Amino acid sequence: MPVTAPALATQAATAVPSDVRTAVAGVSGYAGGELARLLLHHPRLAETPPAFFGRAGETTKGFLTDLHPQLATSGLSPEVLPFNWDRIVDAGTDILFLATPHEQSREWVPEALARNLRVIDLSGAWRLQSDHNRAIYNLTDADPALASSLQEEAVYGCPELHRDAIHGARLVANPGCYATSIILALAPLLRSGVVDLAHGIVADAKSGVSGAGKAATAKTHFMYAADNLSAYSVFGHRHTGELLEQLDLNVSDIQFTPHLLPIPRGILATIYLRLGNQLTAADIESIFTDFYKTSPLVRLRGSRNLPQIQHVVKTNYCDIGFELEPNGSRLVLVSCLDNLLKGAAGQAAQNMNLMCGWNESEGLL
Repeated sequence: MPVTAPALATQAATAVPSDVRTAVAGVSGYAGGELARLLLHHPRLAETPPAFFGRAGETTKGFLTDLHPQLATSGLSPEVLPFNWDRIVDAGTDILFLATPHEQSREWVPEALARNLRVIDLSGAWRLQSDHNRAIYNLTDADPALASSLQEEAVYGCPELHRDAIHGARLVANPGCYATSIILALAPLLRSGVVDLAHGIVADAKSGVSGAGKAATAKTHFMYAADNLSAYSVFGHRHTGELLEQLDLNVSDIQFTPHLLPIPRGILATIYLRLGNQLTAADIESIFTDFYKTSPLVRLRGSRNLPQIQHVVKTNYCDIGFELEPNGSRLVLVSCLDNLLKGAAGQAAQNMNLMCGWNESEGLL
């Protein structure tokens, strides 16, 4: 299966600046920094640069390059202001990105929508429709009835699965990084009905340390993570609910085990499954090619060149490859992406493109 990036000819448009105005709250984190870089260089935002704000409780003014020195260009740096609703509205903001903790996003989204802002939330606050699945975040709502209504309205921001719904959405819940890597690998096969769920699916995924966020913990400390490989949250990772809801699976259908890799960024998911009937490699390739024929940020790779983290790091691509057992019954999938880009900021910018009616991959290739 050769490397493909479908529909590039139709997705790559001539840059035409627009009057859309964006703002990022929580720009201090890793994903916030990557989002700032993408928005500052987005061709549609050339004449309407984004506004940047801190998180709740961050009162000190500063400049973007104080937080992210790598973003310095031509000696200019946008100011990062304390978060303030009036300031965001007065700036003419159309789309507000929330790169904030789950609890903060859950609190702020109702206010943002009430102020006629469209929201792309990078946290897990609005991803899950099931109360049971969402309970892992321990969220509380000042107005449960309003929150329930907004939860039903929230669109899960996986463009490859929900492209049309994202276009008209007021609230897009950006997917989790692990969830993105596994959902994109499994969705074509599950929707085509070729997976034998009676034998279950095993998803073994490994992520770089930046997936845990910028705040240091004992397990992301250099002395713990370096020269080490460790499993965690074996039966209780918060992205599991996304897999169940988006892939229409029961908890007994899949075992997802995350691992911490001693690298800065990147995810590699190896997924093991059985097929209901014997298939050929050409059959599997056809399923993936057809499913992703209009998805420019998913690249399909053959078994002789299975995806690797080094192939996707600092890009907005998800690379997917497979190896089929000679008798055509067992299949191993390998899915790779950069957890800070296709798994976070890049996917958020991709969702913005869709919400604005722009080419999906604009500013991302």
